[in-house]
Amino acid sequence: MSLPVGNQPAHAAFAAAMESGALHHAWLFAGPEGVGKASFARAAALRLLAEGASPGTLPPGFDVPEGDRTRSLIAAGSHPDYRELVRQPKDADKPGQDLARSIPIAQVRALQPMFATTPSMSSRRVVLIDAIDDLERGGANALLKNLEEPPAGTIFLLISHAPGRLLPTIRSRCRLLRFEPLDDIAMTRVLREALPQCDDAEIAALTKAGQGAPGRALGFAGLELAKLDEAMAAIARDGDPGNARRARLAKLLAPKAAQPRYEAFLDRAPAFIASAAPARSGQGLQVALDSYDAARALAASARGLSLDSQATVYEMAGLVAKLAANSGG
Repeated sequence: MSLPVGNQPAHAAFAAAMESGALHHAWLFAGPEGVGKASFARAAALRLLAEGASPGTLPPGFDVPEGDRTRSLIAAGSHPDYRELVRQPKDADKPGQDLARSIPIAQVRALQPMFATTPSMSSRRVVLIDAIDDLERGGANALLKNLEEPPAGTIFLLISHAPGRLLPTIRSRCRLLRFEPLDDIAMTRVLREALPQCDDAEIAALTKAGQGAPGRALGFAGLELAKLDEAMAAIARDGDPGNARRARLAKLLAPKAAQPRYEAFLDRAPAFIASAAPARSGQGLQVALDSYDAARALAASARGLSLDSQATVYEMAGLVAKLAANSGG
């Protein structure tokens, strides 16, 4: 399992802690969603368990050979000393469907029988929670008891996109490891490796849309963001006096089959408007800021209230069009 690109200081800090022989029992991997926290946590968990089972036999860093038994067991979901707590599908019979909104307390309680015994394959076990932000309040309180009195050999890897919302008592029991957004060079590298079929324009659009988070950018893959950006750029540059451009875009994104692109548009339009603000001053800047606030509110209402998609796109494109009429200072 290779490490995600970027955030080398965080990777190095955890590696140093592993090598010190005094690894803290609970870690909070904190940072924006999609920057590689979970990927790194899984690589770290694999290394911790493999090293525990075969001390002194592994290559440096986080590498674990392909034929390693620990790797095979984790891949098969059958390692006795490894647990992941994640949101589960709402319908257990439909694993590809929507996920539940939270991680229930039942998942935390299910850990207790494991904690009542010693680890099976070495002196270590790992519990990974992705993300602890999703844990129900009761589950968080139940987990806190384990963090306060950690079972022997247990290492907790907790992933958080918003650590400020966690119980202070949970944060205080963990060593914090911060993950930052990637720069455009690193983003482009990740996206080119993951999406070799994409052209330069689409990679550039995905890089911009990802805002430093490869996971976020990859969620937009295949949605032709470059064409959406081109349509908004034309409206922002020339305006839309006859409303034809807005109407065309609204009709394009209205069908049910276009729902993923519509969702992407709701994300991209406020960010597109915000990107125009730094080059403006005076009245032009105020219009951009007001349009950005209105676009964010519209996107939130569209999702929360299930507003008509065609009307929403038309209104959102109208906010973009305001940039053309008020481009100066």
